[in-house]
Amino acid sequence: MFGTQERPSEGSRVALLVPGSEAYVDLVIALLADGVFPVPLDPALTRAERDRILAPIEPDLVVTTQEQVDALLAARPGRSRSLPRGRPIHCTSGTTGTPKGVWSGLLPASDAAGLVAEERDLWGFCADDANLVLSPLHHSAPLRFAMGTLLAGGRIVVPGKFDPEVVTRAITEERPTTMFCVPTHLQRLFAHWEAVGVPDLSSFRLVAHAGAPCPVSVKQRLVELFPAGSTWEFYGSTEGQFTACRSEEWQARPGTVGRARPGRTLTTDDDGRIWCAVPRHARFTYLGAPEQTAAAWRDTAAGPAFTVGDVGRIDDDGYVHLDGRRTDLIISGGVNVYPLEVETALREVRGVDDVAVYGVPDPQWGQRVCAAVVGDVAVETITGHARRVLAPAKRPKEYALVPALPMTATGKVRRDALPGVVAEAGRLSS
Repeated sequence: MFGTQERPSEGSRVALLVPGSEAYVDLVIALLADGVFPVPLDPALTRAERDRILAPIEPDLVVTTQEQVDALLAARPGRSRSLPRGRPIHCTSGTTGTPKGVWSGLLPASDAAGLVAEERDLWGFCADDANLVLSPLHHSAPLRFAMGTLLAGGRIVVPGKFDPEVVTRAITEERPTTMFCVPTHLQRLFAHWEAVGVPDLSSFRLVAHAGAPCPVSVKQRLVELFPAGSTWEFYGSTEGQFTACRSEEWQARPGTVGRARPGRTLTTDDDGRIWCAVPRHARFTYLGAPEQTAAAWRDTAAGPAFTVGDVGRIDDDGYVHLDGRRTDLIISGGVNVYPLEVETALREVRGVDDVAVYGVPDPQWGQRVCAAVVGDVAVETITGHARRVLAPAKRPKEYALVPALPMTATGKVRRDALPGVVAEAGRLSS
């Protein structure tokens, strides 16, 4: 299954487990132009995580070195600015905790053009753009912004692992025009600028944030520092995009994440779940998960619509207000962490009778991952296992040994009650 051919055939799947770079984005576009589907993954995944995620995807090639990236690009001269014929296969755990590939399939030429035009028209990508990449490129949003910029003839700046000092220097030297970020990035940048001074930000025409709720103070500082009209928030998921909102709209309607993006129609059901009707080029299935695919889609008057389980309300003017993120989902530094996946890994430890993972508010990361453990086991044993089988973002930052987990009458863990139970039992650091 893990071959080394430089020219995978149309319809093949190529897993990418290498650090982000301009060549990385070039390769994603070139592969998609040939009808080959890249599967962007975190290169820090453990072997166990990688194998579990890739099992249902069945990649024809796994790329783990820069030499492989270079060889695949060399086999596709001139293709890194050609029209992509589909979307990368990004992986999301949804609400099940089991990673699933989001699959669009090969698109007809008109739909492929529509996919690119939608992002270009919304964000105004053009040949004069320089996109500053702050988040790992295996995530869907930063990759989408980088691809849109390159396809419009612009350039991207990839400073590497996020560091406020390095990013500040890139802003000064490269004069970027666009930037996607998560609130944690903004918090760290603002703290750094408090110490060293704010750089010249006048080159920016677009700063978009998403991935986690943004503290009001951070949002206000964002609007104060960057050029008027340049800052946006959007709401979406790996599966698809729902809204976009200028900060000025947010100021008029505090708490909103905006109105439906062009081409979308948003509705809510009786349970408050948000459904999004999308054009053909934005439709998807979950690879190897027909039941989850069926549960995610329904027919509406506006056409096929999907949900990711988020709940909220839509006011009379069409502005969306989220009442909560997906049940159980922890968003730490803009990274989705699904408790079930972490719990499954920790239950492998001898002496762990039960475990529940939950998030608590964190001023820097938005939320931090914590675990309540039932059993006779040393915390050092659990943390050692977590380091072996879980990527850094998924490892609990705090553990507590508790006598029992709070349960509902039907035997489900009451995650909302976990902080109280832990407070009584006493918290241990990792």
